[in-house]
Amino acid sequence: MSASTVEQDRRTAEQHVPFRFPLGKSFAAFVLAPFCVLMAFPFVWMLLTSLREPSTIFGGPIIPDKLTFAGYSTAWTKIEFPLHFWNSVWITSVTVVGVLVFATLSGYAFAKLDFPFRNTLFVLLLTTLMMPSTALIIPLYLQLKTLGLLDTQTGLLVLYISGSAPFAMFLMRAFFQTLPDELIEAARVDGGSELVIFWRVILPLTRPGIATVVIFQFLQTWNEFLIANTVLRDTDALPLQPVLFTLMGQYSTNWPALTAGLTLSVVPVVLVYVRMQRQFVAGMMLGAVKN
Repeated sequence: MSASTVEQDRRTAEQHVPFRFPLGKSFAAFVLAPFCVLMAFPFVWMLLTSLREPSTIFGGPIIPDKLTFAGYSTAWTKIEFPLHFWNSVWITSVTVVGVLVFATLSGYAFAKLDFPFRNTLFVLLLTTLMMPSTALIIPLYLQLKTLGLLDTQTGLLVLYISGSAPFAMFLMRAFFQTLPDELIEAARVDGGSELVIFWRVILPLTRPGIATVVIFQFLQTWNEFLIANTVLRDTDALPLQPVLFTLMGQYSTNWPALTAGLTLSVVPVVLVYVRMQRQFVAGMMLGAVKN
């Protein structure tokens, strides 16, 4: 049979297939479209406000007639944006790495290793999630003062990592439990140590879980305000979010500068999510379907 004959038969078959209107997908798009617009509106408003003139913030049209980048220039120079942006980048990066180290190691131990009081220790760690961070501000402040870590970024990192590790450990334990024990047993038969099994066999299979922890932890640390503003009194050591708050005045606020700084601060969050969105979605869907 020639190629032309096959192509002709395919076209004939396609012509006889009745058209079916995608009613389900169209209804879903119709329902979700307003929610998408509602969710995107604050970001669009923030971007357009950062490009407005101050006199047209609340009285001009939605799309400004004249675009200006004066707000970005003001935010860049008035609050020393590069310095505090770098503080946020390195504090967030170290926090994410530290939380991943503790969460993966402890999650693997609680999921796959057998040791005394395993369940008791796991429950004790989970109880730390029941305490709101605002209720622990004063005890943590006094403890850092006793240790000589008050007003240092090191002390802030200690609070961030220790406060976030239990929840990340809980997530990673759930991911480790989805992996079959036969993989570990086979690796042990081949003579692999627990560290080698964890690093070369188990950890590469938990990329969705790692991506989930990275995104959650990055968002939480990057946007954290209260603890950083309480622990750090040196202005030059502050991350970006507490410094952006200083753009809000008691009687007047430079809205273009404030929204310009917020727009710039959102860029790393978007880049991290876009980079890891596939692994993040896979991690959120893990366990939804049984094998």
